[in-house]
Amino acid sequence: MKLQTEALLPRAADLTLLRKQVAGGEGLQMEFKRKVAYPDKVVRELIAFANTLGGVLLIGVDDDGTLPGVRYPEEEIIDVKRALQKHAQPRVGIKSEVLALNKKKFVVRLVVAPHPQRPVFFVHPDGKKECYVRHNDQSMKASYEMREIIRQSKWKKDIQFTFGEAESKLFSYLQAHSSITLSQFRAAVPLSRNEASAKLIKLVLANLLRITPSDKGDLYSRV
Repeated sequence: MKLQTEALLPRAADLTLLRKQVAGGEGLQMEFKRKVAYPDKVVRELIAFANTLGGVLLIGVDDDGTLPGVRYPEEEIIDVKRALQKHAQPRVGIKSEVLALNKKKFVVRLVVAPHPQRPVFFVHPDGKKECYVRHNDQSMKASYEMREIIRQSKWKKDIQFTFGEAESKLFSYLQAHSSITLSQFRAAVPLSRNEASAKLIKLVLANLLRITPSDKGDLYSRV
């Protein structure tokens, strides 16, 4: 159903909240878009929110925090929902709200919650799947380890593992360094990639390590 935007008028409370959110800038749970020029990119941002802590995406807001607004907010919402249905698996639900800046300009607020069936994937037309997570103010492609941590962290259970030589060397390394990558861990201990990966995943799930996504490989640090 088409929104009757001509009937929407600016409301002081809405504008106050909007300006407060915008003043905080982009971050872990906030993203700005000038408009939905590329719906696929917006879907990646929403998927990253769904795979992390949820978040808010504001359409009609520039990166610098100015509010140019959009003329036809209902079209922006339709484009995003169509792209979500096409690319998000499992399906991601969003709540949408239109805020009037004046009689002709609007901001769209899209809210997404953490997905109960995460990880959520972006599915390309050729069937290729990618997973995204949110880190600070960026949406980043998730590694296999990050995807497994997201998947397994949905279940509340005790994590059991043996604290052996590999784990001892790992924490000795982290006493002298702020973080370690999977490849650095493998260089320190004689483990296959799968074995090293499984140990790091278990230590993160046991809340003994923290994982931080990075373009150059995930960083693992002590909690």
